[in-house]
Amino acid sequence: MTLRKAYLIVFIILLVDQLSKIYIKTNFVYGESGQIDVTSWFKILLIENEGMAWGTVIPGVYGKLFLTVFRLVAVTGIGYWLWDSIERKHSSNYLVVAISLILAGAFGNIIDSVFYGVIFDDSYGHLATLFSENPYGSWFHGKVVDMLYFPLFEGNWPEWFPIWGGQHFKFFNAIFNIADMAISTGVGILIFFNKKAFHHQH
Repeated sequence: MTLRKAYLIVFIILLVDQLSKIYIKTNFVYGESGQIDVTSWFKILLIENEGMAWGTVIPGVYGKLFLTVFRLVAVTGIGYWLWDSIERKHSSNYLVVAISLILAGAFGNIIDSVFYGVIFDDSYGHLATLFSENPYGSWFHGKVVDMLYFPLFEGNWPEWFPIWGGQHFKFFNAIFNIADMAISTGVGILIFFNKKAFHHQH
């Protein structure tokens, strides 16, 4: 695969990711009050992630800044990995597509972290405004927009089940975005098609 095709994959995913986030941010109120039930197992629900995956937050005044800078360094490394894999001309398409997906997803969430704090106001109780005069944050302190929610089924753990016995559970409880899907798909390709992805032609 050529570098141009790889960049096209990255661009398309970034475009879809950012358009979906901007639309959701400017048309949905934060939390369950603004939820739309597409089906019983697929909902669109605006939340904002201040930290890493699953809402993990790095504590401290500079925690968010550290996370954003770390993401920038990581995406630079992933970008070099993509370029190097194609320049060597013997990397498989599986590997190139996987890296392209991971790069697009990582970059998509970085855009939120770097810019969203200064171009949006908040979404609590009202629709957010793009290019607001009263932004909710500052540079490098934006929140990542998530909206895709798939609560496939829910119930209670059996009483005899260790730790969680009797507690209520919901599967799948994570709320994510297009960028997260791209990263997960890319990592999935590397895991499940490992031999093909890292196959070297002799």
